[in-house]
Amino acid sequence: MNLMNDLFNHLPLRRSALAVLLSTTLTGCQVLGPLFNRPEAPIPTTFNEPSSVEQAGAPLALQQWWTLLNDPTLNSLEEKAVANNGDVQLAVARIEQADAQVREIAGNLLPTVTLDSTNTRNRITAAGANPVFGVNPRNDFKLAFNASIELDVWGKLKTANAGARANLLATRYAKETVRWSLVSLVAGHYLAVRSIDAQLAANQDNLKTAEESLTMTRQQVDAGVGTALDVHQAELIVTNLHAQALELARLRSISEHQLGLLTNDFSVRIARGSLMQLPVPPVPPTGLPSRLMEARPDVQQAEQQLVYANANLGLAKAALYPTFSLTSAFGGESLVLSDILTSPARIFTAGFSASLPIFNAGRLNARVDQASAVQKQAVIGYQNTLRTAFTEVNDALVNGRRYREVETVAQQRVDITANILKVAQNRYKAGYSSYLQVLDAQRNYNEATQTLVQNRQNTLAASVALFKALGGGWDQAQWVQTPGAAK
Repeated sequence: MNLMNDLFNHLPLRRSALAVLLSTTLTGCQVLGPLFNRPEAPIPTTFNEPSSVEQAGAPLALQQWWTLLNDPTLNSLEEKAVANNGDVQLAVARIEQADAQVREIAGNLLPTVTLDSTNTRNRITAAGANPVFGVNPRNDFKLAFNASIELDVWGKLKTANAGARANLLATRYAKETVRWSLVSLVAGHYLAVRSIDAQLAANQDNLKTAEESLTMTRQQVDAGVGTALDVHQAELIVTNLHAQALELARLRSISEHQLGLLTNDFSVRIARGSLMQLPVPPVPPTGLPSRLMEARPDVQQAEQQLVYANANLGLAKAALYPTFSLTSAFGGESLVLSDILTSPARIFTAGFSASLPIFNAGRLNARVDQASAVQKQAVIGYQNTLRTAFTEVNDALVNGRRYREVETVAQQRVDITANILKVAQNRYKAGYSSYLQVLDAQRNYNEATQTLVQNRQNTLAASVALFKALGGGWDQAQWVQTPGAAK
């Protein structure tokens, strides 16, 4: 302790030491933590699944991809969901919290200045070993500015600031991840409503045909060429179609309720529309580069979480090294308040402090090991996010391609079963076949029409999944950016 006092009582040496430390702080700091390097992506450079070349679209740079469906109702629902959804609002609140943390940590790079004032009155014993001079009891007034700053010799404060900013970016990307998932959910439920509308329309057409068949069977019975069994079987088809319509109406109401939850508007009511009139969005060309997945907010969020973990590892290592601080105070102290600003009452202090951990039972090293383990987890999490994204894009590509092929076959099946039903009805009227053939033809036609609608829904849903998996469109030039930079 005496050595430290002697050292800093020597004014030229003290000034030299402070100058060196300030120069180190202002000209650059040695960062002890590991520099951030983006891990190598553990995925191929292009996606495995090809697209249909004859249907492949041109480069498409689009974030509001749902507008490709040209449906004003869907556009309105998406806007309302993004503005009012509770999960989005919660994510915004987390961004505000992270932004405040950045401002708090950034303040550590600047001095802390306080104005302190004390007013005491005390009495010293008059019966002690030292005689009392002057007034007893006496007042003591003190007013002083105090300033302190930690010298960022090891880059600890800058690393903490960088980590806080990475955490802020991660929360922003988390909000985009919520929004990105939200718009896909809204589109999915809306397509479900439109699919049910198309199934209800097909149900009504099938019901009309079934009622015509029922009328025909009754006429056949009246003419003595039919049986009561034929009538009952025709009635069963009509009843089944009525039951199907009721079930579809129930499912439609549930999908509307889900849209109300997602948009935070429980008065949402969707007018009847046609799924089959919605255009099928374009598909990307074959050989799409996998680096387009960098546009996905969950990938960007995972990368910023890795940056944050890397910074925390640097902070843990910096805690093993000395901490240097400058402190100073300037003000006045007087027995009388009116004299506190006079020259004789002036007081000041200036000091330099250093703190080096000597023994802490391995706690600091344990924190380094913990931060290192968390950083490894962040690397694995980032790579797993890329693997998941790559798989989702491949799945969406193959689903979109196959569903288009299946829809073509489904349309052919509708045309064939419609012709079979027409022939079966004519043969039954002419007495050449039993009503059993009409029933079988009617059932096949009903299934074919419902299957066609469901296949169209699957095709559109695959397009939604592809846009979600890519994080938007597929214009390669759109995603040429600095690694880790926020979009």
